[in-house]
Amino acid sequence: MEGVHFNHFVEQPQKTDREKSEMLSPHSSNEETESLILELESAESLLKEVLDRGLMEHGCPHYRRRCCIRSPCCDEIFGCHHCHNEAKNNISVDPKQSHDIPRQKVEQVICSLCGTEQEVRQTCTNCGVCMGKYFCEACKLYDDDTSKKQYHCDGCGICRIGGHENFFHCYKCGCCYSILLKNSHPCVEGAMHHDCPICFEYLFESRNDVTVLPCGHTIHQKCLEEMREHYQYACPLCSKSVCDMSKVWEKFDVEIAATPMPEPYQNKMVQILCNDCGTKSEVQYHVVAQKCPNCKSYNTRQTRG
Repeated sequence: MEGVHFNHFVEQPQKTDREKSEMLSPHSSNEETESLILELESAESLLKEVLDRGLMEHGCPHYRRRCCIRSPCCDEIFGCHHCHNEAKNNISVDPKQSHDIPRQKVEQVICSLCGTEQEVRQTCTNCGVCMGKYFCEACKLYDDDTSKKQYHCDGCGICRIGGHENFFHCYKCGCCYSILLKNSHPCVEGAMHHDCPICFEYLFESRNDVTVLPCGHTIHQKCLEEMREHYQYACPLCSKSVCDMSKVWEKFDVEIAATPMPEPYQNKMVQILCNDCGTKSEVQYHVVAQKCPNCKSYNTRQTRG
């Protein structure tokens, strides 16, 4: 500022002995520090109280959260993107009107406590409540239940659950797998980008546990267990065995040995394809099953004969 000068060496007024004594007094300094700490703790406690109002008390069937979203595609309000997709892809909806929400394009959310509509952010601009303890700005995802250990995977482009340290992203398969499968899973391009072969839910965005079969195809863990309950041990997509069947094949050996074929069929030969190893071969026909001479599996199909 023109015409204004600051003298950094202006003589300061001399302090009295009493003032000097108070400045040097450790007791006075400690009291001020303790008072400041108490004020900070009180402010933090008040802030936490405001942020945590309604925690785990609001939400939808999919998430515990304190806000709803306004869909950019149909300009309607839903609890979350799953709520939208279930409503807009319902069997009662005209197929021409069915669609999924472009979740990354969500711009407006509505606070569940005060009803204020606002741009996407973690805390409400009006009442100051935290609308989701876990918040992902990229996915526009809010969730108060942090026990799921949510994390955002840049490779998948969406949020996953289970803890980032427990999963890795396979860029060939295009999805996240358990770290236990990092050096052992068979890569299948786009393995998760299709529907579960049992329940037909889209696996890539599924909230349920997904497992990888030995053949590389993916399926819901629960659906695989239901298959086993019904004695189905072959992949629904490629028919390869989903587990070690060697003990079962030994029982087949015993049963076939105890069941001789009638004389007209004893020399009958058929061509088979093994579902497990892919080998084509010609073997002796048996009514129980045909055994692959290459891998000893009975998971075969007759192709000719």
